[in-house]
Amino acid sequence: MPGRLDGKVALITGGTSGIGEATVELFLAEGCKVAIAGRNGGKGAQMVERLGANARFVQTDVSREADIKAAIEATVDAFGRLDCLFSNAGGPSAGRADTITWDDYRHAMDLLLGSVLFGIRHAAPIMKAQGRGAIINNSSVAALRGHMGGYLYSVAKAGVKRATEMAGLELGAYGVTVNCISPGAIATPIFFGGSKAAAELDAAHADAKLRKLTDNLAKATPLRRSGLPHDIATAALFLASDEGAYINCHDLVVDGGMTSGGRTNFE
Repeated sequence: MPGRLDGKVALITGGTSGIGEATVELFLAEGCKVAIAGRNGGKGAQMVERLGANARFVQTDVSREADIKAAIEATVDAFGRLDCLFSNAGGPSAGRADTITWDDYRHAMDLLLGSVLFGIRHAAPIMKAQGRGAIINNSSVAALRGHMGGYLYSVAKAGVKRATEMAGLELGAYGVTVNCISPGAIATPIFFGGSKAAAELDAAHADAKLRKLTDNLAKATPLRRSGLPHDIATAALFLASDEGAYINCHDLVVDGGMTSGGRTNFE
């Protein structure tokens, strides 16, 4: 049976952990060739060895425009085209409204918003020339509701949502769709201080923290379960596939209903 992404090529940033890793695995299973962009070279090499010839790893720091451009060029060099860019990489940010520093601001905006803006910037010309492409940006329910993320994190993710809409308006005429996904209570390494901090935990400690995290996150949704990286990967699959070709400028909220008011009291 053919895969939903047969013949397509994707670049997934933040691809060595959490949502990114789950999306890499799902896209490959659906027939896609995938470039994995991330900072963890050791994990990237292990993934390529495990996943096979249709996977490539590109060492990438998405807070640097030059790295984003190089990752996109490496994807096209390896596979001949670029059908989907999933700008997924991210991490926590520091500072409150009355305490932020310039360094806090630069880190959050470069990592969370700049990575999206320059991903669009360098993917768009390739996709316009092809006459089709799907750009997917990872936003957050923190862009939609208070107390779901830190101050700068929420501000940056709100920027991702609006950048998505504006880019989709500009690029839609060329057959390029631009959408974002707003995950809710998804159990990922961001809750452990980011993927780098999570990677430093021993396996037993990481498993224990993940079990506690999923139990706690389940309390925040009407579905009474934590979201998992696969839940976001399936949303990205839909937007990247031909089934999602008429969806543009859209924020797909995948949160188990939590933005409607959190867990209900209904039985």
